[in-house]
Amino acid sequence: MTESRSKAACRFQSFSEPSDPSQVAPRVAALRAALAKQGLDGFIIPRADEHQGEYVPAHMARLAWLTGFTGSAGNAIVLADKAALIVDGRYTIQSAAQTDTAVVTPTKMEETPLDKWVEANLPAGGKLGYDPWLHTVDGVAKLEKAVAATGGMLVPVTPNPIDALWSDRPAPPTAAVKAHPAAYAGESSADKLARIQKELAKAKVDALVLSDPHALAWTFNIRGGDVEHTPLPLGYAIVPREGRPTVFLAPEKITNEAGDAIGALGEIAPPQALEQQLKALGAAKAKVRLDSSTAASALATLIRDAGGTPDAGADPIALMKAKKNEAELSGSRRAHLRDGAAIVRFLSWLAREAPKGRLTEIDAVAALEAERLKTGELRDVSFTTIAGAGPNAALPHYRVTEASNRRIEPGIFLVDSGGQYEDGTTDITRTMAVGEPTAEMRDRYTRVLKGHLAISRAVFPKGTSGAQLDAFARAPLWQAGLDFDHGTGHGVGSYLSVHEGPQRLSKLGTTPLEPGMILSNEPGYYKEGAYGIRIENLIIVEERQIPGAERTMYGFETVTWCPYERALIDLSLLDEGELAWINAYHAQVWSNLAPLVEGEAKAWLEQACLPLREKARARDPLSCKERGRGEVFGLKTLA
Repeated sequence: MTESRSKAACRFQSFSEPSDPSQVAPRVAALRAALAKQGLDGFIIPRADEHQGEYVPAHMARLAWLTGFTGSAGNAIVLADKAALIVDGRYTIQSAAQTDTAVVTPTKMEETPLDKWVEANLPAGGKLGYDPWLHTVDGVAKLEKAVAATGGMLVPVTPNPIDALWSDRPAPPTAAVKAHPAAYAGESSADKLARIQKELAKAKVDALVLSDPHALAWTFNIRGGDVEHTPLPLGYAIVPREGRPTVFLAPEKITNEAGDAIGALGEIAPPQALEQQLKALGAAKAKVRLDSSTAASALATLIRDAGGTPDAGADPIALMKAKKNEAELSGSRRAHLRDGAAIVRFLSWLAREAPKGRLTEIDAVAALEAERLKTGELRDVSFTTIAGAGPNAALPHYRVTEASNRRIEPGIFLVDSGGQYEDGTTDITRTMAVGEPTAEMRDRYTRVLKGHLAISRAVFPKGTSGAQLDAFARAPLWQAGLDFDHGTGHGVGSYLSVHEGPQRLSKLGTTPLEPGMILSNEPGYYKEGAYGIRIENLIIVEERQIPGAERTMYGFETVTWCPYERALIDLSLLDEGELAWINAYHAQVWSNLAPLVEGEAKAWLEQACLPLREKARARDPLSCKERGRGEVFGLKTLA
């Protein structure tokens, strides 16, 4: 069984090595030669496409092609005598491993952001090139300021010079665009457009450009498959303050059902028509809202040069999409029950097989995907599964390849994974002990768990942002002089991106949390070269009724169902409230999932859900008393 899993490819991800550092030097040299011919002293290569998406289609992966780095965020900048790869703390180790550090210097963004690097390194009076389709309006403004400080000039360059060097560049994606069923969407496109146009009138703008494919998919209740792991159709739309919108998608990609649905509300035009319509808006002196987080600088230039006014600001759709309706929330709850059962089957298998010493990380990824496929409803994984054994678990965004694949040996094994189902998107992390964990591992796991519980149990007033809650998850680690270099939680879409804004639990999370928002709750701890720990559930913001409360108060409903790792919990570090919450949660896990699993998986689940501090289940696993406690702690009976 293990051998066949190792050799068989997963349906939704591969294990081939995505980068080759030996190619970095000749490619950087070729780019430098091309820049010199254009009279440029440097060029910026972001990890981005025209939509600033988390996943970029293969033909837009210019940063990976040039530097070998395959992470989800970063920028390279190439000058005549030096080059840097600027990444955030998640990718410090990965970037150094994937690129040729003799040619490109990995640089931590938190210490030296792109604009500061430019200001410190661009030659005086130098000309720095950039692709205006790959940078936002705000991003360009920041770069202009940095370049001006050197006495230089920021120069838009089209076409992108890398495209001429990339001889085997893949073709653009052509995935079908399908209608998203009303039962899952919960609101008609007509009603969504009415809400959007009301916001445009309030903002006194004449039109909105939908540059974010997530906004396009949500508004028109469509889904696609143009990028990995997120059912997105890559395209644009223009929504006027009054009248019919225009959707810009390749006609051959649109199914009859989706075409009929869009056509009932607006026009469908090929992508090439976008520039002409933006120029027409400019010629009409229109004020056009552009999403400041996803709209390319090139869009603003087209409008401005034609005589219009580009208005970079918040896309009103982002907040509408973040606040899920009841159909979307019900779908998410169903998806998490289904997904939880698959995870339990996987973890029971892991508990039996891992101690034998024959499993590898790839075996685990394949086994987990197989369990999700057994549901019959999996459309894709929601991101590339992170399955890290030992030191690989210390890489927060580790991706196993055939080259990096480790055997699962005594110590820590971390699995961060998720599924895309039509009724919901899931994301869960569990850290498991293989063999006997050390006292340090138990201490660190329990501190992470305490931070996770602090978020789960949080009660906070309306208007509170994720930044205000982020410290709750870090406090137990801070007390031991420890921390982690990623946010505590991100927003999650409804059969859309597993990483959705604007809601987030992070030092940068300024958006107030509102009922219906789905977020992850995932503090962690990482000891470089040794092991890593992360615990993640998804949570929904909900209103809390508190007797005598003088303000509207919110809390979180937990929707992920899977036991925590008992072998890693140090009970001496838990207070009574934390212990009660864990026991109530485990009781609810048993109640929700026991009817969905059987055999060895059910036996494993029963043991994993035993109340802590009790050696055996001497009574019904979910007594009436425990049911009541679960409701008090924001845990709902779903099965």
